[in-house]
Amino acid sequence: MVNGKKQNTCDICAEIAKPVLDELGLFLWDVRFEKEGSLWFLRYFIDKDGGVSIDDCENFSRRIDPMLDEADPISQSYYLEVSSPGTERELSKEWHFEACMGEEVLIKLIRPRNGQREFIGILKAYENGKITVESNGKNEVFEKNETAFVRIYDNYLDGGND
Repeated sequence: MVNGKKQNTCDICAEIAKPVLDELGLFLWDVRFEKEGSLWFLRYFIDKDGGVSIDDCENFSRRIDPMLDEADPISQSYYLEVSSPGTERELSKEWHFEACMGEEVLIKLIRPRNGQREFIGILKAYENGKITVESNGKNEVFEKNETAFVRIYDNYLDGGND
């Protein structure tokens, strides 16, 4: 329990990982426990200044796996995956938005706004669940809970020349 509130699976798994992350000079971008079909996946997204390598992912995975087995925070079978959050990393936590101010983002809405579901712009602010982006010289404000996701936008991956 933290502040009288029960921790969820991801919070517990993040806590278990903290000493390993610190020792390896990594930080946790996100951790997710997700079901795909009939299978469950525990996914750690790790990062460090300069980016992570496959060796970083492997080292973290080898270290965290026995710790998870010992702590046994998940009752069902699952697959452990460790990766980088990638260049088009998803922004889901307040600190993600703060860390990425001034970056170009892609916002996908759950329901269209004026017939449009996707917006690309420069992240200008994030406060109390409101995301402000500048697009075509004007600011647009979105409620976080109306978004399917917010990601860093990589124009290069879409065939851009930048």
